[in-house]
Amino acid sequence: MNNKLIQNIISQLLDVQEKENWLDENFKKKIESVGEDKVFQRPLPALHSIAELISHVLVWRIESIRKLEGMDANLTVDSPENWRTNDQLKEIGWPNLQKEFYQSIYTLIELLSDKDDTFLEKNYRDEYSFKYLIEGLIHHDLYHLGQLGITIKFLNLPNHTELGK
Repeated sequence: MNNKLIQNIISQLLDVQEKENWLDENFKKKIESVGEDKVFQRPLPALHSIAELISHVLVWRIESIRKLEGMDANLTVDSPENWRTNDQLKEIGWPNLQKEFYQSIYTLIELLSDKDDTFLEKNYRDEYSFKYLIEGLIHHDLYHLGQLGITIKFLNLPNHTELGK
């Protein structure tokens, strides 16, 4: 089977999630560096909490999974689940949110692993290919991994509400 591109994508998904990579950062490393007592805190009003960021990344992964499965997928930036509040996420619970987040990458990998590289050129909607979808998802993950790092840095400051110290 010709799936070198698929295998490369799977490797990238795993790298960003939990493996060693050139960035020397991944979601698992970041998440495990913070205690559960901080995951629902916003270090500044304009910054999202760790739980909000993880939930946001998760809902877009789920949206991508739905598209890969050929299901109806209509998430938009204005959808209420795109950015759930900390109160909503506390009801879900941090352990449940983490579990679903980590599982989402394995679900994506499972859906991709038996595909040939030609699958990536197929369109899931109008002019958008599965390659565009998966590459966009990786970019989205990396973008929010960076935000997660900034949030954690602020949370770990002695007094994270005072900038410049």
